[in-house]
Amino acid sequence: GIVNDLGTDTKGGGKSSAAADKVVEEIRAKGGKAVANYDSVEDGEKLIQTALDAFGRIGVYYFKCGLLSVNVSFLLFCISDLIQRIHLRGSFLVTRAAWNHMKNQKFGRIIMTASAAGIYGNFGQANYSAAKLGMLGLANTLAIEGRKYNVHCNTIAPVAGSRLTETVMPPDLVASLKPEYVAPLVLWLCHEQCQENGGLFEVGAGWIGKLRWERSQGQIVRKKNKSMTPEAVRDQWDKICDFTDATKPATVQESLQSMVSVLSRMESEDQVGANSTAAAASPASSMAVGQKLPPTTFSFTHTQCILYALGVGMSTKDPDHLRFLYEGSPDFSCLPTFGVIPSQAAMMEGGLSSVPGLNIDFTQVLHGEQYLELYKPLPTSGKLTSEATIADVLDKGSGAVILLDVHTYSGGELVCYNQFSVFVVGAGGFGGKRTSEKAKASVPPPKRAPDAVVIDSTTRDQAALYRLSGDWNPLHIDPSFAAMGGFKAPILHGLCSFGFAARHVLKQFANNDPSRFKAIKVRFVKPVMPGQSLQTEMWKEGNRIHIQCKVKETDAVVLAGAYVDLHGASEASPENLTQGGGLQSELVFAEIGRRIKDLGSELVKKVNAVFGWEITKDGKTAAQWTIDLKNGSGSLHKGPYSGKADVTFTVSDEDFMEVVQGKVNPQKAFFSGKLKVRGNIMLSQKLEVILKDYAKL
Repeated sequence: GIVNDLGTDTKGGGKSSAAADKVVEEIRAKGGKAVANYDSVEDGEKLIQTALDAFGRIGVYYFKCGLLSVNVSFLLFCISDLIQRIHLRGSFLVTRAAWNHMKNQKFGRIIMTASAAGIYGNFGQANYSAAKLGMLGLANTLAIEGRKYNVHCNTIAPVAGSRLTETVMPPDLVASLKPEYVAPLVLWLCHEQCQENGGLFEVGAGWIGKLRWERSQGQIVRKKNKSMTPEAVRDQWDKICDFTDATKPATVQESLQSMVSVLSRMESEDQVGANSTAAAASPASSMAVGQKLPPTTFSFTHTQCILYALGVGMSTKDPDHLRFLYEGSPDFSCLPTFGVIPSQAAMMEGGLSSVPGLNIDFTQVLHGEQYLELYKPLPTSGKLTSEATIADVLDKGSGAVILLDVHTYSGGELVCYNQFSVFVVGAGGFGGKRTSEKAKASVPPPKRAPDAVVIDSTTRDQAALYRLSGDWNPLHIDPSFAAMGGFKAPILHGLCSFGFAARHVLKQFANNDPSRFKAIKVRFVKPVMPGQSLQTEMWKEGNRIHIQCKVKETDAVVLAGAYVDLHGASEASPENLTQGGGLQSELVFAEIGRRIKDLGSELVKKVNAVFGWEITKDGKTAAQWTIDLKNGSGSLHKGPYSGKADVTFTVSDEDFMEVVQGKVNPQKAFFSGKLKVRGNIMLSQKLEVILKDYAKL
């Protein structure tokens, strides 16, 4: 290694090579390799170049340098430029000289040496304290910037006997605080196996302790549209300084979450009272579980359905999307994932804060997972009522997970069910259970290549558009809020990515038929920036489509453990199939579906074939149907057959009805070109029997 010592005295005077040479000799005597360097740390480039010349690379450096000024009180002291230059500026210059070398080789370990005087302050050492705490701030930022390059930076505050401390410590204490009791920590932090990064450690006399910041829960002391007064601060001072259930922020993002939450709530509430924060970090699960939130209502028209579809990326560029974008479409429908919109009011309107025994710091709440299940296709207008219940509260150690079940009704009929899984950072450790049978579990995808991949671009204004569906969090629109949350720009809503992925599955495996949609479960992993492309990977396992969603540009997974459950073809109910159809033939296929449910096994034995139907209107395909009387107990579903049908018929809606009602002979329709057939034409005789006998109108 390189041993750097300018050889000055403790006040910065003089110069000698003796100190560095002595250490080099000790290292070599024990079989090590060492080279001395006598430059000032302000000549960081020279110091690093010595290492490169001697060893060809720079992998680790331990920065321990400095001066102690004569201890005088602050009133008699003006900050010494030399102290700042050696400790703080020297640290910066040596780091700058080594930084690119470490980044390029994808490895580096940096150890800064701070001091208890910098951490706690010390009488007579204002200059030294300022420099040492400055080194800690430098190290913390280096740890963040170097992480992705495997360059780690930690800080130690040692208490050890040295040339610097022998002037301020009794001789017997200096003797007992040997540097040998500090060196092992430095060696471990330098080791390639050590993954510690951004840590601060006090060390001495064989003892090592790690430090971290602690912060009180704090208190809001202002009201909306009113001035904040010193009297309000005074009145709440005890609560501001109360460290009961203190939080331990470790990043700027965590530190700023309190302000982000307060400002966000100021935007959405008429008033934030002095006692509106949830002071207790640990939810009292025994009291909260089973508690019901106030019911919420949601009135909407087709406008909200269309706005939501646009918000999750649907476009008139795709003809298949028109049924979700145009209220005049003959099969106008509401996207299934619109089901999260009426239920999210329970989360957005502060309902959780009203639950007895569930005290939440909303600055620490993250949306972790989401489950949605539909019991019938969503209406395109109406009034829905949602009832929310705390299903369970789990103790995850580092935080608490709250399971919120929301049932949404149209009149007295259950339409959909949502389970919000929210993670409350820092609220764990209250002795609760870690798992719950009530939780809708996420499921990893199969370990094989996906069966289908869809890539879809979001727009720069995707979040601005999606928020119009009811999620008004400024984090998704206001750059200043995003910056306070640690983001370079406003981020996309997680439920917007959720909507993108769901419609990818709906198109790929259900022919955009919302009646086929049963449920979706996702776990939110990372945010998406508006303008990035979403890549949805899909694996078909029976009626379950496993999905994983990534940002194409970065390959970062944003939705994991996710799946969409589809109704099997045999489950396609006539009620579902006739929702907004607009075709006369819909009623016939609905009747066929009923008959297959009743006599499917018998029909499979008689027919043993798969029939495909393409129904046209105004010269364009308006609907596709598959009648499977070959597999299992038979089935009917709207959409093309996933394999190859034995025979496929193409006919207009009007001519189909003429044939079914016996007004037109099928053979005559075939020879006149009204009925087109592909595949085994002889099978049409068996299908004719089904239509005549069972599709009575």
